[in-house]
Amino acid sequence: MTDKTMQVSDLTPELHDGMTIGIGGWGSRRKPMALVRQVLRSDVTDLTVVSFGGPDVGLLCAAGKVKRVVYGFVSLDSIALDPHFRAAREQRGLAVTEYDEGMFVAGLRAGASRLSFLPTRAGLASDVLAMNPELRTVASPYDDEVYVAVPGIRLDLALIHLNRADAVGNAQYLGPDPYFDDLLAAAADRCVVSVEKVVPTEALTATAPPQTLLLSRMFVNGVVEAPNGAHFTSCVPDYPRDEAFQKHYVDAAASADSWRTFEAEFLAGDEAHYQRAVAAFTARREGRVPEGASV
Repeated sequence: MTDKTMQVSDLTPELHDGMTIGIGGWGSRRKPMALVRQVLRSDVTDLTVVSFGGPDVGLLCAAGKVKRVVYGFVSLDSIALDPHFRAAREQRGLAVTEYDEGMFVAGLRAGASRLSFLPTRAGLASDVLAMNPELRTVASPYDDEVYVAVPGIRLDLALIHLNRADAVGNAQYLGPDPYFDDLLAAAADRCVVSVEKVVPTEALTATAPPQTLLLSRMFVNGVVEAPNGAHFTSCVPDYPRDEAFQKHYVDAAASADSWRTFEAEFLAGDEAHYQRAVAAFTARREGRVPEGASV
């Protein structure tokens, strides 16, 4: 079996202008932030981003890389609105496809099954149809029921973060919820998964039940070992959301000057630079200076 391990920087050749990228996780939970930061370092633009959005969407909007967002919501969970997504919608006319969460999942299921649409009751008699006039309804051939026909969502690339994987792409979550990462992987032409740790295949089920194996290697094209790679979102049970850093991110978005300072401190270098900068930020906040924390 093919060894699919790669470095974060190896993501860049997978990217091209105008592509559709699905990003796993949920709000500010288990987002593939190391991979998102690599997208920020690239020259790619005009992206369509498909996500139960959080800071992944916000950062990409702040960098001007997004032309459309397809989403069920965009939230930082403990902070209701991502400031950069809000600004992109209010000030820059960002194109959006805003679905009910059930409709969003129906679209992913259709895409994963290679179907042009799936019927759902979600969205009926709601303003979702008014906000998305391209949506159609479909009559059941068996009775008088009418459903929303949600178009299948197909992705050029899916980016996902999980707890562990083996080198050939079998990937595992250890937290309380798989979210819908498996649908994103199945709906994508290519999928790159970052994980806290790459382990031997037999270790995946040595201490966890087999149902935690969320992704089969058949859906995975690349595996990146990225410890703390979901920061500042959570990756339970490895670490919780970094609430202090998330607040710092939101506060930094208040002005162009403070955001430039944030970018220079945290986003101007590679992933190792980011992790060192975060360690230094945490040390300052806690009144300590860990060895090697300077950037």
